[in-house]
Amino acid sequence: MVGTAHRNTGVEGVEGGVGLTALMVAAARAIETHRHDSLARDVYAEHFVLAAPASAGWPVRIRQVPDGDANPLWGRFARYFGLRTRVLDDFLLRSAHVRGARQVVLLGAGLDSRAFRLDWPSGCVVFEIDREGVLEFKHKVLNGLSAAPKAARVPIPVDLRADWVTALTDAGFDTAAPSVWLAEGLLFYLPNAAETYLIEAIDRLSAGGSALAFEVKLDKDLLEYRDSPLYTATKHQIGIDLLNLFAREPRPDSAGDLAGKGWSTSVHTPFDFTHRHGRGPLPEENDALAGNRWVFADKPRP
Repeated sequence: MVGTAHRNTGVEGVEGGVGLTALMVAAARAIETHRHDSLARDVYAEHFVLAAPASAGWPVRIRQVPDGDANPLWGRFARYFGLRTRVLDDFLLRSAHVRGARQVVLLGAGLDSRAFRLDWPSGCVVFEIDREGVLEFKHKVLNGLSAAPKAARVPIPVDLRADWVTALTDAGFDTAAPSVWLAEGLLFYLPNAAETYLIEAIDRLSAGGSALAFEVKLDKDLLEYRDSPLYTATKHQIGIDLLNLFAREPRPDSAGDLAGKGWSTSVHTPFDFTHRHGRGPLPEENDALAGNRWVFADKPRP
């Protein structure tokens, strides 16, 4: 049962840097949840936002935003996160229910509550990998709500720049069984070498029949959009300078690398799904979303 949000919980790991972006995305999911034409529902999202002093004053409903959907951050950008949530929810559930994957690995899980809010098939295990402080904050909020996961949930407190592979296998991950992997809003914060290692590790750990979804930015120069409404609104309204958090070095071709390893891949713009669902962001001038791509990959069965 979801009750009143608990304030003054431990906030180590989410009060600054990339951790603070997890709260921003949670606020976006909360706003999406309460829309009349919601693409995705996350009843836990607003509780994360209200529990952290850094975000307690942020909106969790669009009516709390004076300029509503005209606001670049809480309108268009939040809708982007709502659309992303829906698309990746569908991907994970399809991989579990249709493809038969029973291991779900959330890389950089942040404040992802999918273990609690999605209807997983029997026997599913959800591994959540993130830094200890982020997971501890999430645990405190969810425990305060008496939230119960809908699948076996295995939190793995490890930084993705450390030996997360050993931590995952030690936690019971079975390399002989199909798995579904998700790197949502993660790779553009990682150095080039860390992304390459992560993709290679996923390939090595994945049995045939596994699937992967991840998000990348293909911009040749991120600073080209430094004055875009999304970046400037995020910086001025909530103090998150995304361009200072993103890794700006040239990105590896992870989709191409997977294809070279035998995976079938498809690359989409977010706007592809806006048209599919009939709502979501559309392209605009000076668009910080112009280079965003969502990649889906399947490893064939033997």
